[in-house]
Amino acid sequence: MRKVIASTYITLDGVIENPQWTTPFFDDEATAYAGEQMRAADALLMGRRTYEGFATAWPQVEETEDSGAAEMNGIRKYVASTTLTDPKWNNTTVLKGDLVEEVTKLKAQDGKDILMYGYGPVAHTLLKAGLLDEARFWIHPVFVGGDTVTTPLADVKATLALADTKVMKSGVIIASYRRAR
Repeated sequence: MRKVIASTYITLDGVIENPQWTTPFFDDEATAYAGEQMRAADALLMGRRTYEGFATAWPQVEETEDSGAAEMNGIRKYVASTTLTDPKWNNTTVLKGDLVEEVTKLKAQDGKDILMYGYGPVAHTLLKAGLLDEARFWIHPVFVGGDTVTTPLADVKATLALADTKVMKSGVIIASYRRAR
């Protein structure tokens, strides 16, 4: 069965929104890890807001060896949305039915990991349903203020087990957690 993995940039004060604060930390080491993560997946899963941001930005990125644009633009994309009707970004399918049922079907298909970026309502729903297999938090050594990741997660309770950690030279720590069984 395929795994659903949420990969999220987060500050020390729990902010995930508008992650432009990651730029000074996105060095060769972070690029390599992000590339490994992308190569382990053959699909992206996202909500409408993440899709709209990515679909605006990624087709404009020059496809160089290190940009990740070729992979991002070419990968199969699934968007959970009740309002998106005509996605323009290459290889995009809108999941219009029940999200839990649709993701259960995706996980049962042959293939590699299903990767998510961010941690919003889609990840929240999948965690509640037991369908989120791993959460990777890229903890950045900055405080930026603002809404925190816990804002949309008030009614979710889950115990996770540490699966891996990676400490980067930039000070970013990637902490990976899986559901405790």
